Amino acid sequence: MTETTAAAAAEAGAEKQGKQPRSVRVVLLALMIAMMLAMLDNMIIGTAMPTIVGELGGLEHLSWVVTSYTLATAASTPIWGKLGDLFGRKGSFLASIVIFLIGSALSGMAQDMGQLIGFRAVQGLGAGGLMVGVMAIIGDLIPPRERGRYQGMMAAVMALAMIGGPLVGGTITDNWGWRWAFYINLPLGAVALAAVGAVLHLPKKRTEARIDYLGAVLLTVGITAIVLVTTWGGTEYAWTSVRIMELIGIGTAALVGFVFWQARAAEPILPLHIFRSRNFTLMSVIGFLTGFVMFGATLFLPLYQQAVQGASATNSGLLLLPMLGAMLVTSMIAGRVTTSTGRYKVFPIAGGALMIAGLYLLSLMDTGTSRFTSGVYMAVLGLGMGCLMQITMLVAQNSVETKDMGVASSSTTLFRTLGSSFGVAIMGALFNHRVQDVMAERAGALGSKVTERSAQLDAASLAELPAAAREAYQYAVSAGVHGAFLLGAAVSVPALAAAVFVKETPLKGAGPAGKDPADTGTAAKAPVAEAV
Repeated sequence: MTETTAAAAAEAGAEKQGKQPRSVRVVLLALMIAMMLAMLDNMIIGTAMPTIVGELGGLEHLSWVVTSYTLATAASTPIWGKLGDLFGRKGSFLASIVIFLIGSALSGMAQDMGQLIGFRAVQGLGAGGLMVGVMAIIGDLIPPRERGRYQGMMAAVMALAMIGGPLVGGTITDNWGWRWAFYINLPLGAVALAAVGAVLHLPKKRTEARIDYLGAVLLTVGITAIVLVTTWGGTEYAWTSVRIMELIGIGTAALVGFVFWQARAAEPILPLHIFRSRNFTLMSVIGFLTGFVMFGATLFLPLYQQAVQGASATNSGLLLLPMLGAMLVTSMIAGRVTTSTGRYKVFPIAGGALMIAGLYLLSLMDTGTSRFTSGVYMAVLGLGMGCLMQITMLVAQNSVETKDMGVASSSTTLFRTLGSSFGVAIMGALFNHRVQDVMAERAGALGSKVTERSAQLDAASLAELPAAAREAYQYAVSAGVHGAFLLGAAVSVPALAAAVFVKETPLKGAGPAGKDPADTGTAAKAPVAEAV
């Protein structure tokens, strides 16, 4: 075999462990489908929500349809990672797909809002395993030196899900009904399930270790409290309310107890020793801050485009193409360069700098900013995020031993998830307060009345406003996004600082001669064992 591509290297590694060489690409395709399922679901549901509420009612519980999914995903992520390390990646990944599909089928059959919220939580439990399983299995199949290209492909899948989700959701809801927004997962999931079950062969793990149930409970309680604080704070309850203070206290106590227990548990859910690696800790920080910025941007950019630039809901999704396209291309380039050179430090540094620049430029937008100009600003931000998206996972995995691959993948995913939760909440609170203040200044009592329930107006509500109030709202939204993006730029500064301190440890894996001559990486070689 003369190919020197990443796929060829992966197949060569597969041959050495007794796996079917041609199965690697099939497995990678199945992993992409699984990643698409996990990423696409929330994007599709967002478009379908007005129709769902119209049929099931329960408008006051609307936010819980998303919150229950997010909570279950975040809380289960580290547990799935540890289960994969203890009992084998294949079994835990197949279980997560099955749970996700069960949750999807039940959500499609929901008869009221309470059922839908509960079934979405089941779906979220499976989604946590999908995200972790994909990254951890890539970590098992592909050497770090070759892994950048494939993780770049996963970043591309994430970008495509963000672009296509609203369009797919609207099409499905309009033509087939909202229930098919959930049912569409079933055939795709079945393909992934069959492919993984048939052709994925990993070393069999035999262990008598016990699951750290106390650690799992403490971590779940802590993460749940954090997500509820960021979800409810400033919206359902005031930040200084008794309920929010209670959640902060519960979350802090649970997480402190979790850290204390992890240092003593025989098989901890999240081994603290992995944080002794400087690179792993820095990647966790960068992942958190990238999640903070990315999901905040994808929330407020469409709002600005609709309220200020006059775009429709569908077109506002398409107008994100400069950012998401730049992110996709940069992720692919970063993966290929890392694969060919084994060097990666330049990407987190460039990513941090571009992210700061892009967010600062976006903060300059006002009511007169053209779509072309805002598109250029978004592209700069997309270039920065593309440099960071999968390099953080790659470096984190390269910083731990193979036995900790699952918890490394789950921890990195968890920090990004928590970052997105904080980003949406904090940037959202800043946006809402700024919009309400500006509306009160420019439109007086009418402005306060318009935004007393929410600072985010839909297209129908915006069209019904008097011309003066509509103009005031456009100024208010511009002021709101200015503050939100300026905060994002400030938050990105620590990400750049963290990137500067990354130590460029050579990645393990095959080079042109089959071995990287500079290979002094810290990742342990995968054990050769009986294949399953």
